[in-house]
Amino acid sequence: MNARKAELLQKTIQHIDIKQHNVVPMVDAMEHMAFQARNLARGAKIFNMMQEDKDCTVFLTLAGSLISAGLKQVIVDLVKNNMVDAIVSTGANIVDQDFFEALGFKHYVGTPYGIDDQELRELMIDRIYDTFIDEEDLRICDATIGDICNSLPRKPHSSREFIREMGRFLANEPKYTETREDSIVYQCFKKGVPIFVPAFSDCSAGFGLVHHQFHNPESHVSMDSAKDFLEITKIKLANQESGLFMIGGGVPKNFVQDIVVACDILEKEAPMHKYAIQITVADERDGALSGSTLKEACSWGKVDTVYEQMIFSEATIAMPLIAGYAYHKKDWVGRKERRLNEILDGVLETA
Repeated sequence: MNARKAELLQKTIQHIDIKQHNVVPMVDAMEHMAFQARNLARGAKIFNMMQEDKDCTVFLTLAGSLISAGLKQVIVDLVKNNMVDAIVSTGANIVDQDFFEALGFKHYVGTPYGIDDQELRELMIDRIYDTFIDEEDLRICDATIGDICNSLPRKPHSSREFIREMGRFLANEPKYTETREDSIVYQCFKKGVPIFVPAFSDCSAGFGLVHHQFHNPESHVSMDSAKDFLEITKIKLANQESGLFMIGGGVPKNFVQDIVVACDILEKEAPMHKYAIQITVADERDGALSGSTLKEACSWGKVDTVYEQMIFSEATIAMPLIAGYAYHKKDWVGRKERRLNEILDGVLETA
């Protein structure tokens, strides 16, 4: 490795471990403060209500660069302890970041200040604000996605089906035995937790798909986003009581909210999401979706307003506090594995 590149890629991002920090007393104290401290405390209590409510199916949505920022272990612990039942995410979190680390690669502590991005380009170092990624490692990840494409039946797949196969790939490769244990993709594969990435090609995975389809123009794997929508709608139909824990906004936020409307379009009974919290720094005043409030979502018939909370905070600060609060309250104990992946596969096979 180039000496300058080695100098820049020295210190790795460390994923925060909510198991090591009991934040319950602090979050309880924040309830008596003001501004976003009070909002965060109420949001934490609503997320904990989802854990207490054993009939509630919990959807976690992920937008922004969360895994590269050190939140991977938080999500893995939520999955391992049955605190979330399905995930809707951007592709970057699942492929470029989580699967990337499961292959043994790392994200590195960088800086947005005093750095020449032209130099980074020459060194093949990609920057996410204050985080660095080795582009050469990322291309190996892209190629691995291409290999998975080549191994699958040449037909349209939902992103959930494809990501399940990414988990199977990690499970079947002995060389990833150690690095896969802290992987969201792998742990969701083991627990039967579906991961949906509706905009699957809008990430590094897209390069693997482009390569696969370019070299297989007549018969190839493709992503069917309508199939994603149908599958996640079936989850809502089969699990009427639901809650949302939304990190950021974007496609994942809208996608999981829209399933209530989809049930109505199908002329099926499905209530609005009973619980909902969103962590965001987006502003609602420009009409953009990421800042649209949960009360606004009620007008569309998506989210009830009894147990909803907007938390205007940066995700790396708020998510560990909210997840850690519910983890240490331990009301998740007794929540069953729903194994929605397997249920969806069965439904699809008999449909």
